[in-house]
Amino acid sequence: MNKFEQDVQDKANDIVPSGIGFIASFAFFTIIFLIANIVDVASYY
Repeated sequence: MNKFEQDVQDKANDIVPSGIGFIASFAFFTIIFLIANIVDVASYY
């Protein structure tokens, strides 16, 4: 066994940080998409 596997510093589950990362990246690209659409619609007027 690897010696680093015997003394683990963080035993928490990785579901919560990965979920937060997914939601944050999804929100970021959604905001970019909405800004681009607002600029596209505003350019017609």
